[in-house]
Amino acid sequence: MTAHLDEISPVAGAGELGILPVRVRLGIESFGVNAYTALAHGGRVIEEHDELGTGAGRHEELYFVARGHAVFTLDGEDVDAPAGTFVFVSDPKVRRGAIGLGEGTTVLVVGGVPGKAFRASPWEAWLEASPHLEAGEPERGIEIFERTLAAYPGNPNVLYNLACFEALAGRADDALDHLAEAVEADPRTREWAQTDADFDAIRSDPRFPPA
Repeated sequence: MTAHLDEISPVAGAGELGILPVRVRLGIESFGVNAYTALAHGGRVIEEHDELGTGAGRHEELYFVARGHAVFTLDGEDVDAPAGTFVFVSDPKVRRGAIGLGEGTTVLVVGGVPGKAFRASPWEAWLEASPHLEAGEPERGIEIFERTLAAYPGNPNVLYNLACFEALAGRADDALDHLAEAVEADPRTREWAQTDADFDAIRSDPRFPPA
C-alpha cells in the first residue's frame, strides 16, 4: 500500500498544526508512525510534550523533517533541523516540541517502547475517531473510544474524549458518567471541561463537574 503526504488529510491538532494519521491510513499495527505539519509560518509543528502523560505511550521517538525547516526544543535546548534532519529522543521524560520556520514544514514521527510489542498510544483513539465526528457519525467514534478503553481501563484521556463524543451524540447520562470518571482519575480534565464546547449541551446539568 502506498500514500503520498499530500493524499493524507490532516486532522486539526492543538494550535496551528495538522496531524496526518499515517498509521491509521495504512493500517500499521507493528509500530507507531504519524506526520505533523505546520499550518502557519512560525507555528507549532510538534506540540510540546513528554511521553509520560496519560495519553502518551512512553515511546522513544524518531523525528524526521520531511519538508521545510524546524527548530526543536529538547529540555530547553534548541536544535536546528532543516529538511532531511533526523532527531532521536530516547528518554520519555524529555520535554520536546518543534516550531516550523515555514508554512508546510512537515515532520514524520516513528515511535515505540524498546523490548515491548507495539500498542497504539491512548491519544490516537481521538485521531482515529475525529473523522467520524466531522462526518456526522459520533457513534462510530464512540465505538473506537470504547475499544480503546477496554485496552486502557480507566485511562482519563480516553474517558474524557469518550465523554466529549457522547455529549455530542446526545448521550448525556453516559457523557456525565465518563466525564466524572475522567475528573477523578486526572483533576486537570475538570479545568478542560469548563471551556470545552463539546460539553455545551450538558453544561447546565447539575451533575456537570463544577469549576
